Amino acid sequence: MNEVLEVVGEEEADYKLRLLIDTCVWLDIAKDYRQRPTIGALEELVKADVIGLIVPQQVIDEFSRNKERIIKESGQSLASTFRRVKDAVRQFGKDDARDEALRQLSDVDHRITLLGEAVNDAIGRIEALFAEAEILETDDATLLAAAQRAVDKRAPFHKPKNSMGDAILIELYARALAEDESEGRDVFAFVTHNKHDFSAPTGDERQHHPDLADIFRSEASIYSLNLNALLNEQAPDWLEELQAEFEYEEEPRRLSEIVGEIDLLVRKIWYNRHWGRRIAIDEGHIKVLPDTEYSRAPYKANEILDTIWAGALDSAKRTEEEIGLENLGPWSDFEWGMLNGKLSALRWVLGDNWDMLDT
Repeated sequence: MNEVLEVVGEEEADYKLRLLIDTCVWLDIAKDYRQRPTIGALEELVKADVIGLIVPQQVIDEFSRNKERIIKESGQSLASTFRRVKDAVRQFGKDDARDEALRQLSDVDHRITLLGEAVNDAIGRIEALFAEAEILETDDATLLAAAQRAVDKRAPFHKPKNSMGDAILIELYARALAEDESEGRDVFAFVTHNKHDFSAPTGDERQHHPDLADIFRSEASIYSLNLNALLNEQAPDWLEELQAEFEYEEEPRRLSEIVGEIDLLVRKIWYNRHWGRRIAIDEGHIKVLPDTEYSRAPYKANEILDTIWAGALDSAKRTEEEIGLENLGPWSDFEWGMLNGKLSALRWVLGDNWDMLDT
């Protein structure tokens, strides 16, 4: 894979796509689990110097102000709804379908929580891209140019609202174009989802507003509402190679899968411990006693109540029938350690402390 990327990089070394991406696009990428391949592609393309990110300090500040909000919103907005639905199913659901419905709801709730955690990872990766980017500070000339747009009521001031932030953004993009030292070799692109302020008011919204015609007058300056489409159009060779790497996404385990695996591990470990006790009884280290002889105060570790032991034997027989003797050991020290480690890890995922191995 890396060899292919190096070859393509050499072929396109004299060409760079320089992107200024609006804050709204970065936030949409961060909160959408399906956009992880887009972040990965950007990382690889930036690393290979096929793409150069132009990031206004304003975008960094806006992203920072909003990241806590999207973390909070990811999945949590559905948490209270799920609780109410599950309570209703428990109260009014029919017995034959209630358990299955609750299992499905728990799986979905668990998946939403896991996907929500992916937002934190996406934010960290985006901020790492910012750290390596070309940062544009807002200078007095940019402020004056943005203010002049307001006076002239030119986009993004063509609507009755305060659009100073958007005006500064487009003027920073215009400044980057004007300061281009690549002698026309590089291609610039302004990417936004804010079509209401930047796109044509009538006709094809994929086209820029007429008031921005001087900024997008050449083929070397592109207006785009779709980052993925832009990348596919401008760097098709790269994206073809990267697609295989990023198109496969591992799906998180369903809650029912995790709970089912925990139950199986508990039964396997319990069965092994049961046999340890059975051997101790056969060798006389532990006594099976009736209720009249059993000591409760104080409790004695070398005694077991006969009714409890009878129940344990029944459980062992049921475990053998349901799981199969071939799946119940004996275990090597390594296998025994793996079983206990898996149980501890899965329980930790669902909220238990580490090393919780009670059976």
